[in-house]
Amino acid sequence: MTGSPTPLVVVGDALLDHDLCGRAERLAPDAPVPVVHGTRRSSRPGGAALAACLAAADGRPVTLVTALGADTASDTLRELLADRVALVEVPLEGTLSSKTRVLAGDRPLLRLDDGEGRAREATPGAVAAIADARGVLVADYGRGTADVLREALAHTAAPVVWDPHVRGRPPVPGVRLATPSAQEARAFARQLDADDEAAGDTAGLRTAARDARTLVRAWRAQAVSVTLGERGALLSYGESPLLVPTPAAATGDPCGAGDRFAAAAAGLLADGTLTEAAVQGAVHAATRYVAEGGARAVAVADRQETAAEPVADGDTTADAVRTAARVRAAGGTVVAAGGCFDLLHAGHVALLQAARRAGDCLVVCVNSDASVRRRKGDGRPVVPAADRVRVLRALECVDAVAVFDEDTPERILGELRPHIWAKGGDYARTRLPEQPLVESWGGQVLLLPYLDGRSTTGLARRAALAPTPAPGHTK
Repeated sequence: MTGSPTPLVVVGDALLDHDLCGRAERLAPDAPVPVVHGTRRSSRPGGAALAACLAAADGRPVTLVTALGADTASDTLRELLADRVALVEVPLEGTLSSKTRVLAGDRPLLRLDDGEGRAREATPGAVAAIADARGVLVADYGRGTADVLREALAHTAAPVVWDPHVRGRPPVPGVRLATPSAQEARAFARQLDADDEAAGDTAGLRTAARDARTLVRAWRAQAVSVTLGERGALLSYGESPLLVPTPAAATGDPCGAGDRFAAAAAGLLADGTLTEAAVQGAVHAATRYVAEGGARAVAVADRQETAAEPVADGDTTADAVRTAARVRAAGGTVVAAGGCFDLLHAGHVALLQAARRAGDCLVVCVNSDASVRRRKGDGRPVVPAADRVRVLRALECVDAVAVFDEDTPERILGELRPHIWAKGGDYARTRLPEQPLVESWGGQVLLLPYLDGRSTTGLARRAALAPTPAPGHTK
């Protein structure tokens, strides 16, 4: 492919997702349930909105056609989508569906669902967006958007990828590619054959191959790709299937991996890629997505629950998470470095410049004022967080800054999931507490040379001993 990526139109049901992440180290005394404490809430686009954001992270212009209403959840989602995708709305009857996951580390413990809103009707703007599309992804979550626009989807000349849901209807005839999961393919195949008694192993290759063949014929699709999680995907044109394995084992939160797969496949097909190559690219994209943090990479922390103190120039931490997600999605290397950076000096700058040369973007993780005080004492920091952030962001080698309030940066590293965690060479004989976390997603701790004789403590001491200027003189 040459030139810019082809624009994509994503049609489907947007959701609003929340995560409550914390630690579970004991059971409640009144019931055998885990107690989750230290929770941090974040919100992100879900459903078709997540698929649209992931497609946009590939660097292509994306238009999302979805149902939104006048409720609070719809307003929140509009804010999350601003500056990411173009939005074409159809009216929503009821309130936007949202789900909240409670997690201990990376392990989901509970999910709460709210809102049962459904798309009410098509609009001329939505129909026109589909008619003018050069590539279409339908992310059907069974809440009516694909239904009210079904006629327009059936007549578009653009290649269509349809990601179905068992609560929704089958794809329109003639789609270039349908992308059910193994469980969804099994459910749809059973609906077509009431006597179907296939084995319960929905990830089994034999069952998936038979289901894919059945769906190609019943849906009159050009191809069906059944996603198999860590095993990859099975592509069928109705005869002998092609297994596309994952390039490597990936451990992590798989939430949204199907959206990542479908978004990548739709974009590649819109660019003119052959179906087999598009499915292979989609498998690689989904594997990388899980390994690098999954849906939480596009999440935005709720400020009212997590802000420790105001920081200049808006929510820099959310910007940092988005920056890291964009670079990862483009196949780049994310580097992170951390510290207090109180009284920024030449040693700091040399370290950050070296860290930036190790990858494609540098995110600096900065201790908040409260965190610095706990580590360094009541006289520190000399420079407040807002000013430290502003100075760091002014450096050419720094792409984004994230502020953390804890004593160690594990929590913010879990959101950024950098490929490289860079520290000064003075840690060479020390095992960093965050090293196991970084290595858990395949990241690497990298030590860089540190300029001798430079330290914030030394600068502060010399400044305190400096003579006071005589009256009438400036410093």
